[in-house]
Amino acid sequence: MPKEQGEKVVATNRKARHDYTIEDTYEAGIVLSGTEVKSLRQGRASLVDGYAYIDGGELWLDAVHIPEYTEGTWTNHAPRRKRKLLLHKAQIIKISHRTKEGGYTLVPLSIYFKDGRAKVELAVAKGKREYDKRQALRERQDKREADRAMSSRRHLGE
Repeated sequence: MPKEQGEKVVATNRKARHDYTIEDTYEAGIVLSGTEVKSLRQGRASLVDGYAYIDGGELWLDAVHIPEYTEGTWTNHAPRRKRKLLLHKAQIIKISHRTKEGGYTLVPLSIYFKDGRAKVELAVAKGKREYDKRQALRERQDKREADRAMSSRRHLGE
């Protein structure tokens, strides 16, 4: 069987970009059991309440829901267990300093397969205030209306 190539996105956290201002992103490997990998390959995962933290110089992903594998037996995994993330020591130290600054948190943005290996895209993010969210939404709507007006103007000129 040929080796898998490219990226296959399993799950994304669309709400994260709405609730947080993303400062930096990292790609980390995930330590998974066999049934977790099979469940991910079926495209089943939820990043809604997920977060990452550093404990004892190691990076952990918690509250990410990977449902039990349907064909699994007694060897099945716990759906919301904490999973170890794989990053270089220097990167973990850098992230640790950023999160200790205050106001910063580690949020998973997506889980995907890259060349057959499960990866998670982590973001060092700062929580947005309610008025920041409203302002971002308003800016997006204004931009959409301006684009719409420009395109209708272009069509009239033809």
